[in-house]
Amino acid sequence: MATYLEFIQQNEERDGVRFSWNVWSSSRLEATRMVVPLACLFTPLKERPDLPPVQYEPVLCSRPTCKAILNPLCQVDYRAKLWACNFCFQRNQVCELFFKILRLDWCLHRQSALLLSLAVDVEIIFLNKIALHSLMFVIQANFEEKKLQVFPILSNHFKEQPEYFIKPGLCVYYKSCRFLQPIHKIDMNLTDLLGELQRDPWPVTQGKRPLRSTGVALSIAVGLLEGTFPNTGARIMLFTGGPPTQGPGMVVGDELKIPIRSWHDIEKDNARFMKKATKHYEMLANRTAANGHCIDIYACALDQTGLLEMKCCANLTGGHMVMGDSFNTSLFKQTFQRVFSKDFNGDFRMAFGATLEVKTSRELKIAGAIGPCVSLNVKGPCVSENELGVGGTSQWKICGLDPTSTLGIYFEVVNQHNAPIPQGGRGAIQFVTQYQHSSTQRRIRVTTIARNWADAQSQLKHIEAAFDQEAAAVLMARLGVFRAESEEGPDVLRWLDRQLIRLCQKFGQYNKEDPTSFRLSDSFSLYPQVSNKACRSWFLQRTLQSHIRSSVVKARRTLAVSSYSIQPIPFPGPFPGPEALWPQGHIHLCFALSLKHVIFDIRLSHWKQTIAQWRKAGYQDMPEYENFKHLLQAPLDDAQEILQARFPMPRYINTEHGGSQARFLLSKVNPSQTHNNLYAWGQETGAPILTDDVSLQVFMDHLKKLAVSSAC
Repeated sequence: MATYLEFIQQNEERDGVRFSWNVWSSSRLEATRMVVPLACLFTPLKERPDLPPVQYEPVLCSRPTCKAILNPLCQVDYRAKLWACNFCFQRNQVCELFFKILRLDWCLHRQSALLLSLAVDVEIIFLNKIALHSLMFVIQANFEEKKLQVFPILSNHFKEQPEYFIKPGLCVYYKSCRFLQPIHKIDMNLTDLLGELQRDPWPVTQGKRPLRSTGVALSIAVGLLEGTFPNTGARIMLFTGGPPTQGPGMVVGDELKIPIRSWHDIEKDNARFMKKATKHYEMLANRTAANGHCIDIYACALDQTGLLEMKCCANLTGGHMVMGDSFNTSLFKQTFQRVFSKDFNGDFRMAFGATLEVKTSRELKIAGAIGPCVSLNVKGPCVSENELGVGGTSQWKICGLDPTSTLGIYFEVVNQHNAPIPQGGRGAIQFVTQYQHSSTQRRIRVTTIARNWADAQSQLKHIEAAFDQEAAAVLMARLGVFRAESEEGPDVLRWLDRQLIRLCQKFGQYNKEDPTSFRLSDSFSLYPQVSNKACRSWFLQRTLQSHIRSSVVKARRTLAVSSYSIQPIPFPGPFPGPEALWPQGHIHLCFALSLKHVIFDIRLSHWKQTIAQWRKAGYQDMPEYENFKHLLQAPLDDAQEILQARFPMPRYINTEHGGSQARFLLSKVNPSQTHNNLYAWGQETGAPILTDDVSLQVFMDHLKKLAVSSAC
């Protein structure tokens, strides 16, 4: 009999789904009392080497308002050759069944499939003027958007008749077109063109910023693909090394004496260019999303580059957003190379123009989604009036997908309290993802899951045991970041704290007004500290840098990466120290008290003091201490394995106790010793942390007081 933890891990590995609750409360009233909403983290393109595509179209339910796809949860009458839809209970006829496929991935082969990789013989230089190479004109960078119509201009140059032509936007191959050619046709020309690119010849006056027309350059790229290949897989890559300083989308003027907007300027509505620039990039993002294209932004500069205004371009289209110090660093080069990584079949790990449709059984409704998507405004009986995230629809468009793209989907239980669900009843959800594979095939992936209903009054223990606190923490953090986009930061933090208090009151065991009696079961024991860490992390702290960073990572990260970002998890080395610090079967929490026993962190090797002394003495180079050499190498090998699975490529730091680089680890731990207890006598307080944050122990003590208080 598998435990709930094993059940959760098996389902994530097979279906790419993690639910906050894995046993569902059977009534709307009781579901609202669970505090944490019923939601899931869904990875549409979860890699499955054992899941080959099948070459036939899906079998649909015949009811027009349902159209659910045949799945292993349907009831089948073999004699009558009928199957009953598990969403609307409609009986349907079918000729051929495949019952052993748990998740179906149909591949609709099209003879007219498009070439995915098209090299565009148009180079856009982000300078004072935007030059389209091979064209006999130059577009002024300060043109207004209404005057900048790229495709009508380019259309005059498409004089030649193409060899194959289906309809506008679906051209397989232009025979002699000057501007759009397959990569193998112009590989040498493209290489020469990139090699001949030079720095901006326009002089930069002292005390001035370089003139960058990023907004116009992006408009040209969007317009070019919009007019030539609409609704076809394509991506725009924007490489920027500074802020836009002129034309539509500028975020700062060219005078160096006038600094770029700060967070205080934004709070006081004193950012002169911000609203207009944001509106410009939102317009471009919506146009790009409507055409199924995605925009990647690679910003490498020591100064700000205007990512706060541009973030919608990547977030709405499913593109990548990467920040760095320089394009010449190995960190950026490795990150960029991973964009073009290939799977076990030799195909690029990317998909385009995806549409995600969610279907639910009649006891559930869809509240919304949070992720790299835009609403398709498809109403229906399964759409809730209460919106969480991007709601009011059952379908979303995702222009760019990869195997790690993860969305948060939120649901609402609508079954009434006076209409009990029969014993053993199960609720069902079906995710239908249609997308263009990198091999140019159009595919449909269907994931259908089911969970048991339970009466919260009589079976609360079953619901409690099936709580996935890791998934719940990430889903609540995503919801908090989404709300912070439109609400004041302190209000969001207070809302998260109130939700945590309500959860502790609901599932804690305690005596009224007695904080020492408060206890949480193992299913909830880690959730309070992860929630506290999320509220104090840069995801929700209102500074300009944290606001940009949260927009970079919030939309796409998988559960594991998001969880590590919220609460770093150190791994013990072969000398774990006291069992009280490293109990078996528990996540090793990152406290300052435990640093002397930590060897390896997620992206940081931290050697404790004794081992650091041995390493300085050179014991690893002595033949008689070969085991010690293996001890030092093991964390480095583990780190490389973890780094290879991350995008963007994280920075790796190797440090030791008391080293200068140890500050990166100290900034992530829960402070056991601060300036308030710096000289505590008679207790082991660990490494001192200079911070104004309270320790986790102080936070938990205060939480217990509020949870057991009759006033709350």
